Amino acid sequence: MRADDSAQPVSIATRVHALEAILVEKGYVQTAALDAIVDTYERDVGPRNGARVVARAWIDPNYRTWLLADATAAIASLGYNGRQGEHMVALENTPDTHHLVVCTLCSCYPWPVLGLPPVWYKSPPYRSRAVLDPRGVLADFGVTLPATTRVEVHDSTAEIRYLVVPIRPPGTGGWTEQDLAQLVTRDSMIGAGLALVP
Repeated sequence: MRADDSAQPVSIATRVHALEAILVEKGYVQTAALDAIVDTYERDVGPRNGARVVARAWIDPNYRTWLLADATAAIASLGYNGRQGEHMVALENTPDTHHLVVCTLCSCYPWPVLGLPPVWYKSPPYRSRAVLDPRGVLADFGVTLPATTRVEVHDSTAEIRYLVVPIRPPGTGGWTEQDLAQLVTRDSMIGAGLALVP
């Protein structure tokens, strides 16, 4: 047995810190640039942006109509646009139809409204099973739909990315946009989950 075989695995955080230190030391990146990137993804890009879009659609019928007709413009009106969000399509879940989003080729994903894609979204099993057995995939995520609900699978591409507007949970009449946004999850905006029930 080699001397290092019994060592504990190094944490991801430790590895990232070591890699960052080497890249900064070699002059490949600057700490301020890395901080700006991290800040962008923590504060300006991510599922909370998409949750705000959905919550607005839930309370504002005119915005909902606009979102379903021209998602790119409607989303941009809230300040969410840019790389990986240039051509957006909004899909509305109903009791009759449930939408599930996948990228069968790679991991095309709407960063401005959902942030970085989760690991499972990029995995080959999800990418193939979502198309072949969407109800099975939904069951894996804990979503069981009535047999009468049609499941439609949408394949994201470099040209088109999707945002699912989940069904608004019952018992939320009179809620504020901010409160409603707390019920919208990343998975519900991919179609792999449902909005949270209060």
